[in-house]
Amino acid sequence: MQFSAVITAAVLGVASAFTTSDVLRSHAPTAQRMAEEAVAEAEAAPAEVSAGFETPADPEWVEPVVDPALINLAKGLNPTIGYYDPLSLATADFWDAGNEATVGFLRHAEIKHGRVAMAAFVGYCVQSNWVFPWPNTLAGDPFPSADLSPEQQWDALPTGARRQIIFIIALLEIWDELKGSDPERKHYMKGGRPGEYPSFQPIRDDIHWTLDLYDPFKITKKMTREKKDRRLLMEINNGRLAMLGIFSFLAADKVEGSVPLLKGIAIPYDGDIMAPFASDGSFFTS
Repeated sequence: MQFSAVITAAVLGVASAFTTSDVLRSHAPTAQRMAEEAVAEAEAAPAEVSAGFETPADPEWVEPVVDPALINLAKGLNPTIGYYDPLSLATADFWDAGNEATVGFLRHAEIKHGRVAMAAFVGYCVQSNWVFPWPNTLAGDPFPSADLSPEQQWDALPTGARRQIIFIIALLEIWDELKGSDPERKHYMKGGRPGEYPSFQPIRDDIHWTLDLYDPFKITKKMTREKKDRRLLMEINNGRLAMLGIFSFLAADKVEGSVPLLKGIAIPYDGDIMAPFASDGSFFTS
């Protein structure tokens, strides 16, 4: 009943938008009366509860408020589209950790995946045309030829080499989650800055010298906060574009004709892209 009343009111409103001013004035009392009756009927109807979720008619229900900073961020990333959140992720609460933790997790994940995609896109383009000239293994075996697609090159790598790559990625993830062994550093889900990777200073102090992943030569040390924020917007947009780019390459190689622009560039691949160790029957098989 409540749904029907709302639809009735909506139809009246839409109809008025396509009515001339004279007709609208002549039918205004009738339309107003019908709209008021529809609203009164909706208010008198009992609140509906579906699948255990509270509806706005519940007196304890409070409409989630979107952080204005997220709206400003969205407008800064794309002034034309602006804020667009059809899945209501900005007000979500994953794992009952709270909205702040959820937004921190999602923002950190997007920035991280954007960086990985940018590296993957550049790597794909380079590997398609050039490989390292020095030996790939201690036995003197060369790197897989550039005549192969990047996916085929991955399959042609020794299992040990691929395991080493996955192992290094896991170590980097663990170092990030451990906040770089800095007890004063805030986790990205607990008020920390999303996308900010910790320094390797503790490793340099206690183990051996190594470069930081971000700004190893301290070039941005004197950069203003405003400029850093602007560069972060550029990085997020480039990351989003790179995610589309690398998946376009993968789709074109796996499904012929799926990306018409890459029809003359893609190299057909009959392996399983989502199972990186399937070629030798090891873990992550399809």
